[in-house]
Amino acid sequence: MPGPNFLDKKLSRHFRTYDTDQNGVIEKADFDQAAQRMGKEFGHKPNSPQQRQLNEQLTRLWEVLAEIADTDHDGRITEDEYKNAFRTKVITSPETFDKLYRPFIQALINVVDSDKDGKVDQQEHVRWYRALMNIPEKDSMEAFSRLDEDGDGYLTREEILKSVRDFYFNDDPTAPGNMLLGPI
Repeated sequence: MPGPNFLDKKLSRHFRTYDTDQNGVIEKADFDQAAQRMGKEFGHKPNSPQQRQLNEQLTRLWEVLAEIADTDHDGRITEDEYKNAFRTKVITSPETFDKLYRPFIQALINVVDSDKDGKVDQQEHVRWYRALMNIPEKDSMEAFSRLDEDGDGYLTREEILKSVRDFYFNDDPTAPGNMLLGPI
């Protein structure tokens, strides 16, 4: 498990990607807006299978986060609630983490994989990061180049899952997965 200070910085960075309206808390509306932006960016109609799957996964992710993190049950997750939940309930093991995140990553890839080749290229990655998490192009391009460890110009589902896993479980600041969301 990553050292407490480095993990704290990574969790803060990830929290900010969820807080799409930048009001200091995560709410269901943040997830709904992210789903709409993703669908629009990738040209999916509201009732397309990809959009429905993404909506379902983002709703599921919100529900799980709300259940484990919203300790005062006010429908809002503060950064402290978020960090505590991740430390104590989400990143307890890679298996626990995979159970929560694998379906979400699958749904994301189904939305962003425009040419349906099962891989995400750099442009798809940049669009995904901008639409879902408001990450600047420069940061997402740098992240892509670090995550594409074999240099083939694509990220597979497994490479993406490995990167996300590394972000939470690897405390080596130079590990490619720790560049997942751009500079920490």
